[in-house]
Amino acid sequence: MSAAPTDGLEIYLVGGAVRDRLLCLPVDELDYVVVGASPQEMLRRGFTQVGKDFPVFLHPETKDEYALARTERKCAPGYHGFEVHTAPDVTLDQDLARRDLTINALAEDWDGAIIDPFGGLDDLKARVLRHVSPAFVEDPVRILRLARFAARFHELGFVVADETMALMDEMVQAGEVDALVPERVWQEMAKALSESHPSRFFEVLRACGALARLLPELDRLWGIPQPADWHPEIDTGLHVMMVVDKAAELSVSAEVRYAALCHDLGKGLTPAEMLPRHRGHEERGVDLIADICERFRVPKRFCELARITARYHGQVHRAAELRPQTMLALFEGVDLFRRPQRLEQMLLACEADFRGRIGFEERPYPQGDLVRRCARAAQGLDVRAIAAAAAEPSRIPEDIRRARLAAIRGVLRRPDAD
Repeated sequence: MSAAPTDGLEIYLVGGAVRDRLLCLPVDELDYVVVGASPQEMLRRGFTQVGKDFPVFLHPETKDEYALARTERKCAPGYHGFEVHTAPDVTLDQDLARRDLTINALAEDWDGAIIDPFGGLDDLKARVLRHVSPAFVEDPVRILRLARFAARFHELGFVVADETMALMDEMVQAGEVDALVPERVWQEMAKALSESHPSRFFEVLRACGALARLLPELDRLWGIPQPADWHPEIDTGLHVMMVVDKAAELSVSAEVRYAALCHDLGKGLTPAEMLPRHRGHEERGVDLIADICERFRVPKRFCELARITARYHGQVHRAAELRPQTMLALFEGVDLFRRPQRLEQMLLACEADFRGRIGFEERPYPQGDLVRRCARAAQGLDVRAIAAAAAEPSRIPEDIRRARLAAIRGVLRRPDAD
């Protein structure tokens, strides 16, 4: 009987798998650290090396990741500026010491015993996100990761340790956040939007000053007033945080949540003499979304949904008041007849906007249903028959448009009908 690839190796389960098991959460990935081995030995055992910056190997059968124990030393600004050292004499404690948070610096041996050199078990029980060591300051991505963990574990009651928040503030003041690569910022933001309570990601970044550096368009919304009759929470920043969390309740789509996050950015540029009203904020927001999407290389599908939500959410809220021509122009603007799924995504973001207000959280949103009925009526026409009946080919587009307007008009005349 041949030996298993791991026989004789000193192996520990590490990181999120240990943490999530202890929190009784599902474990998606298993990551292991190997102590006392060399790259040559791992290759000889049939592992496949995949890491470029440091030796990470895939198990030949399970494809789980096995990383050689390593240390890191800061040698340049930004999160790329590290020298990585891996050798058979690197200990488990040294490997765990380079990790970001104490709850992520836990290991489990082959017998199930927990190794906890930095108090991670106590912080798990106390529900605290705390840095492992002062080396936390060496990698600005850790600010984003911590904020994302705050969003993921908010419902479990996790809070950021005061000393860790102070350390992140120092990092921001030192300009470390300014060295972040835009694609990495977006990667962490997209992951945070997929968490159960995405607002905490942005609130933590704001608390340490990082949001003002990374997303000033969002950061400036705090302190901007809105009419209390429509927005009992008054503060626009608070409203947007309520909206993105409501979007997380309504949809698992990160695109919908991003659209919810960006829908009111234009209110940050409202002239002071116009406050607390925000006439024209929709179009102002479209330009800001374009800037953000370009800055962070945001995928096109996110950008487009955010753009149409910013532009049309006010009209959707007033759906019962719209003329048929305005409703059809909305449908054409969101490209309904070629991409019908985008309208539904936008309507979910609009519903989140409507219900993301104090006292409105559980209210129905009939406007969305009215828009859906109008859309179904406009989509349900037999355009081939209309084209065939046209007096001449040049009249076909106008005949189709006229028929769509009539279908929409029929719904708007009976807005409460099924």
